[in-house]
Amino acid sequence: MSVLAKNLTTAASVDDPRWIAVQERDPQADGRFYYAVKTTGVYCRPSCAARLARIENVSFYSTCEQAEAAGYRACLRCKPDQRSVRECNADRVAQACAILDQCDEALSLDELASRVDMSPYHFHRVFKSATGLTPRQYAAECRANRVRKSLAGPGSVTTAIFDAGYSSSSRFYERSDDFLGMTPSDYRAGGTNVEIRFAIGECVFGTILAAASDRGVCAILLGSDPQALLEELQDRFGQAQLIGADPIFESVIAKVIRFVEAPAAGLDLPLDVGGTIFQRRVWHALAKIPLGETMSYAEVANSIGAPKSARAVAIPCHRVVRSDGGISGYRWGVEVKRQLLEREAAFAKSTS
Repeated sequence: MSVLAKNLTTAASVDDPRWIAVQERDPQADGRFYYAVKTTGVYCRPSCAARLARIENVSFYSTCEQAEAAGYRACLRCKPDQRSVRECNADRVAQACAILDQCDEALSLDELASRVDMSPYHFHRVFKSATGLTPRQYAAECRANRVRKSLAGPGSVTTAIFDAGYSSSSRFYERSDDFLGMTPSDYRAGGTNVEIRFAIGECVFGTILAAASDRGVCAILLGSDPQALLEELQDRFGQAQLIGADPIFESVIAKVIRFVEAPAAGLDLPLDVGGTIFQRRVWHALAKIPLGETMSYAEVANSIGAPKSARAVAIPCHRVVRSDGGISGYRWGVEVKRQLLEREAAFAKSTS
């Protein structure tokens, strides 16, 4: 084994998350690392269905090239040196998203599945798993996104509705509150007539502010200065009516603080977080990262079928790190990110 290969290899240990993934044959770990078996001279994907090797004979590599440089050959069963089914499916989902992004007319499930060379049933399941939305819901989001953009322009509301692909204004108004959260005229006016309740509290990481519209939580802000957090909320919702000191809303901030300090408890609150379709795809991928684990920006981009968008998926999330595992910049500071990861890892270990 070369000096380079020795430097790149990592021996398996019983408490290594990668070894656990290999034991469980976890397909979500595919592409994140590869494992090699000394007694067979073969390297595999974590999900490989081959007989489980003894731990003392296993080592891990970040890439196929590293494993091959150490003298291992690709497994003929899981073919780690070729594109996986998951990667191929991600490409098809990305292709379908591009079609829906550009298509003004409604496409049936059969028509869309045929364009990406998949059966309707399998395509529907794969698409929802990758994006968090059904193809029909995604198409509706595309139309809604076009309405939002059109409402920001000078044209009339009626023009915006038909330009977005709605066949009638009545169909638009049936769902307008779901994706605008207010009337089109109020949306155009920057949130006029919308009430947002907020509360400020203290947690282990400093000051925290939570805010919600009638639809659900729309902002959770961390910092050290309560006034600065309030000003940030005002900047974000400049035309809305902000309401503080609401006794009923105090329970919301209590739930948020409990979640921040004890993430294993979960956050059982409705969300009202707007974003582009691409952002929602990223958020869905981030939400699937298990407690106590991390992914790189490149891995998140690959998981949503957009491998060239690693920079674009850099939405603030403490569970996303650099490709080398290092903790990079975070909106609320690198130290806060490190503490969040350590706290979540401790909770995950205590509940395993």
